[in-house]
Amino acid sequence: MTISRPDGQRSPTLEEVAEWAGVSRSTVSRVINGVSTVDPELRELVQRAIDATGYVPNLAARSLVTRRTDSVALVVSEPDDRTEQAEPFLNRIFTDPFLGRITAGALEVLRPEGIHLVIMPAESPAHHHVLRYLRQGHVDGVLLISSSDEDPLPQQLCDLGIPAVLSARPGKPLPMSYVDVEQQVGAKLAAEHLLAIGRHHLATISGPLDMPSSQDRLAGFRAALAVHGHAYVPSAAGNFTRASGEQAARELFAAHPEIDGLFVANDLMAEGALQALRDLGRRVPEDVAVVGFDNSIAALQCRPQLTTIHQPLEEMAAEMARLLLARIGKADPKPRSVIFHPRLVKRESA
Repeated sequence: MTISRPDGQRSPTLEEVAEWAGVSRSTVSRVINGVSTVDPELRELVQRAIDATGYVPNLAARSLVTRRTDSVALVVSEPDDRTEQAEPFLNRIFTDPFLGRITAGALEVLRPEGIHLVIMPAESPAHHHVLRYLRQGHVDGVLLISSSDEDPLPQQLCDLGIPAVLSARPGKPLPMSYVDVEQQVGAKLAAEHLLAIGRHHLATISGPLDMPSSQDRLAGFRAALAVHGHAYVPSAAGNFTRASGEQAARELFAAHPEIDGLFVANDLMAEGALQALRDLGRRVPEDVAVVGFDNSIAALQCRPQLTTIHQPLEEMAAEMARLLLARIGKADPKPRSVIFHPRLVKRESA
């Protein structure tokens, strides 16, 4: 039975929780502090007592005991050379399906553990604020979305000893766990599909070329086509936004109007490329077949719906969270990499 109190009366105490559960005060304290050796039945009994009494743990006091905040930061880092783009950084990250899928996947693992997720944009001018927040111990660890070879944040986290996991292969060797998808394999799937449906003049829109994922997708696409005798593959670089995909497509088709197959390194840019093709009077897929990468909600919003390479971002983010919790708990302090497999999802555009 819940203990009720008139408005303004004091909150329930640890002793009252112990009395309700019929256990010692120290047992209640061990449950609240997450001590793993507590018997599961006792833990459940104490939890029922907490719910019944309305007891709210003093998180500040608990943190002093456990040295844990039960919070994890999801940091989205942006390099210096992208801060001058026309579209503001916050607009880009919060309108990109990528961040939503990463957040959803991480929460699937963190929520059941009682861990809060703090989303922290870290464009270049804010790097030092983010780093100071992390250094001050406000979170137990970091899930880091860092895209550039030149981003100093991954190395800084290593130097500070802050537990962290990267969302992709780092551009430089680091003692940090990461998850990734087989980027080159995904690009190869796109190339082979375009060839299989009879396209001969192929091109690609890559992501920013300071990103390992962009480099890998471009290299994989070119390598797959080279096997089939395509020595030259026209390409243009975007920045993973709709507008950049549209601009890159216009540039490509102005220089190479014969293109009949296009691989675009993410679905948002592919959506922009489809708009450019409509404006140019090119029919998709009749005149130009288009393949994207991600299999995000943007692929379904495209008209026609987008054939794309699926990367399991939710599963990848969940694995990031598991690696980070293991690192925080010291169960697995050694850096690990977990690589996921892509697959082709056929729709109307190719």
